[in-house]
Amino acid sequence: MERGREETRRIQAFRNAAAVILPLPADEVVARAEAGTLTQLSGIGPSTAGVITDAVHGRLPDRLAKLEAAFGPLVQGGDEVRARLRGDLHSHSDWSDGGSPIEEMAFTAIELGHDYLVLTDHSPRLTVANGLSVARLQRQLGVVDAINEHLSESQFTLLKGIEVDILDDGSLDQTDEMLAQLDLRVASVHSKLRMDAAPMTKRMIGAIANPRTNVLGHCTGRMVMGNRGTRPSSDFDAKAVFEACVEHDVAVEINSRPERRDPPTKLLELARDMGCLFSIDSDAHAPGQLDFQQYGCERAHAAGIDADRIVNTWPRERLLEWANPQR
Repeated sequence: MERGREETRRIQAFRNAAAVILPLPADEVVARAEAGTLTQLSGIGPSTAGVITDAVHGRLPDRLAKLEAAFGPLVQGGDEVRARLRGDLHSHSDWSDGGSPIEEMAFTAIELGHDYLVLTDHSPRLTVANGLSVARLQRQLGVVDAINEHLSESQFTLLKGIEVDILDDGSLDQTDEMLAQLDLRVASVHSKLRMDAAPMTKRMIGAIANPRTNVLGHCTGRMVMGNRGTRPSSDFDAKAVFEACVEHDVAVEINSRPERRDPPTKLLELARDMGCLFSIDSDAHAPGQLDFQQYGCERAHAAGIDADRIVNTWPRERLLEWANPQR
């Protein structure tokens, strides 16, 4: 359901049902399934009760069978690039506008074979996405430390990050002291997307020149499909922006969300020809969306981008040294 970008409330119904069922003794779940009383539990509706009952009886739930039949590989191509990826630099949790707890995002990243996942919830000005204040982000860093301690025997690390808003004047929407505590920062424009080209170019270059910026997120801001409608690309001098990325060693994000496909192919090829680094990111807002990286891998392969120019093919130590040269 998450891969298909179904409504969050419908997905949340199943997650809520799982949270209700998991603490119960197995024999109680079986007894309620047999007696047809699962729906008496708060948070269990007819649909989720049917799935649980099928599972109790050892049957593949019809709903799951239909979903699995509908979703094979997301896209053909890009498998070699995907095999080289070590992690994902852009993901969201329910601390901002994601749909799942941090630990579920981390566990799914492990299942996908990642060595690392960067948690990049939004910065404070993006109130519509429940952006994190300094105080909330500081608390989140403690949660990340606790998760990493729990996972200390694995090869996986949850990295501390942010998707920080690029403000109108090109500054970043978080204190430098807070940004300095993070492992990696994605800087993105989320407001005034129809700004005239000259001020937009100046705005983006200002953010790229900030020594804390590592990745330029979804650079055009466009939407090509989806339930939020479509949106044209922002106007800016792409050559000047990508020159700044090369000068300041900032990666251009290949945003893999199917409704974004950002940057467009012509700009992706321009960034390639100008010598930019890249980051192939899922921009996942739910565990099932971490698979979206495959879309970006297919695009990178089609554009002939060398895998070593994709920063999340790098081992964690190399990535962190690149992202934090001032440390």
